[in-house]
Amino acid sequence: MKDNKLPGKGPKSQEVLERFLLGFPGQELSGELAGLLAGGLAGVAIYPRNFRNIAELRQLTYAIREAAARPVLIGIDQEGGTKFSLGEPFTPWPSPAELGRLGDSSLVERMARAMARELRGAGVNLNFAPMLDLATNPESPVTSGRSFGSDPQHVSKMGCAFLRGLQAEGVLACAKHFPGHGDAAVDPHVDLPLFDGTRNHLIAQELIPFAAAIKTGVPLIMTAHILVQRIDSARPASLSRELLQSILREQLSFDGIILADDLGMGAIARRYENGESAIKTLEAGTDIAMLCHDWAAVAPALEAVAQAISKGKPATGRDTRIAARLTAQSRARIELLRQRLRQIEKTDAPPLDAIGCRAHRTLAATIRAKLNEPTS
Repeated sequence: MKDNKLPGKGPKSQEVLERFLLGFPGQELSGELAGLLAGGLAGVAIYPRNFRNIAELRQLTYAIREAAARPVLIGIDQEGGTKFSLGEPFTPWPSPAELGRLGDSSLVERMARAMARELRGAGVNLNFAPMLDLATNPESPVTSGRSFGSDPQHVSKMGCAFLRGLQAEGVLACAKHFPGHGDAAVDPHVDLPLFDGTRNHLIAQELIPFAAAIKTGVPLIMTAHILVQRIDSARPASLSRELLQSILREQLSFDGIILADDLGMGAIARRYENGESAIKTLEAGTDIAMLCHDWAAVAPALEAVAQAISKGKPATGRDTRIAARLTAQSRARIELLRQRLRQIEKTDAPPLDAIGCRAHRTLAATIRAKLNEPTS
């Protein structure tokens, strides 16, 4: 891996680094990533490519904490099912779609608690779940198998049970993907999906589960790379001030962390340069931006944001005082989240052998048995 360093030194370095959560290649912590963590990086996303077994995963999360020497987000995708979940020896949990069909929120909460115990045992403190997108399009490459259902009230009930279970065992939940993919048929990993719904439609449908999650106390919300063209025809939701500030912050009263999904996805990367998309999402109101699958994109993004901060000039040409206020608010929210992580770290994590233990596998089998029971 090329040894790129964060441009510039001094107090601005942390101000830049704490606005990013990065994925990385390989199965060891590089000196470069360790340096970014020591400088204040908000967090790290871990993928199956980063470890071969549970011992390696636990060693990696320990190394991340040691390098950061402060509370740091260590996130992973563990939704259940087959698409975005961890393989053996983690317990193979039912998918959100199966849980939605079962409709038993108490079992969902129990499952999420067990899932969280396994994650904490491995040293993970953030789960990129629950997914609150509605399954309104059977052909959707995004929601198929991953959504609790098409009814917003039902998705709210299941999603809130899921996030309560995670957080009861010391794992932060991250509701996604705001404002919901609706009936979009394009995978944002490949290209930009379009959603033709009006603001009133969003309020009556897609936003209901997010509003419920906010009332339940979800600390992070991940944004969607989707163009909601009747609300902002110029920018994807993750880069849209109208979606993030006017709707998520002001209308839904969300005061937690806004997390932009991976800016390296085709939906964004095909339209914006790395540095440009990073600046635009932070200007729109994002607190932390993710770059997860292209390490070469990291240095340009950090460089661009560092320059934007040092010059005090938003790329859009808006009044710099607005940008400064948003930056201060984001830093305050990030510090509050670090305080929350600090409290979590004071509690003992479950042992490593909680992963895939008999009790958890029995619970998974119980849920699947209920799914197979004949309906009256």
